[in-house]
Amino acid sequence: MEGIKKVLRKTGWISILESLIFGILGAVVIWKPEETIKVISYVLGAIFVAIGVLKIINYFLTKEKYDFYNYDLIYGLMTCVLGIVAIVYSSTISSILRIIIGIWIIYSSFIRMNLSFELKSLKVSAWGYSLILAIVMFLCGLYVTMNSGTVIMTIGIMIVAYAIIDIIENIIFMRNVKDIL
Repeated sequence: MEGIKKVLRKTGWISILESLIFGILGAVVIWKPEETIKVISYVLGAIFVAIGVLKIINYFLTKEKYDFYNYDLIYGLMTCVLGIVAIVYSSTISSILRIIIGIWIIYSSFIRMNLSFELKSLKVSAWGYSLILAIVMFLCGLYVTMNSGTVIMTIGIMIVAYAIIDIIENIIFMRNVKDIL
């Protein structure tokens, strides 16, 4: 029984350490959102280029065996191009992602505005609240579209919040190991 308690405590400490690392990563994302996206783009681009090179090499190694159904050269070239685009246009990728999410939020707000006017025509008293929420949603969509780093910063905040909650849960678990067994 004592051995199981030691294992559970060790697992708890490892989990706390992982959560701390995750929390630090989230803090970095909050602190430097644009730079984080660039690093992620560079890493993903490098991974795509490496996979592309491996596919190209594989094509030439198996060229005589499966020529008719071997598309590794095409996959490899396309993956290399995708990787190079991710590296060269890393800041553009961040902007495009932010703009797409902002436009989606604005679109959703227009749908909700339309619904609030339909509720008004049906004489539903809550139509005003629905309209106010739709306007707030519209303003949030504009903010996300116009300000770089907001989406990534929000993800960073969620990562930090998750890490804090996970650390608290692990501490509670470790304090109650003896009661569990």
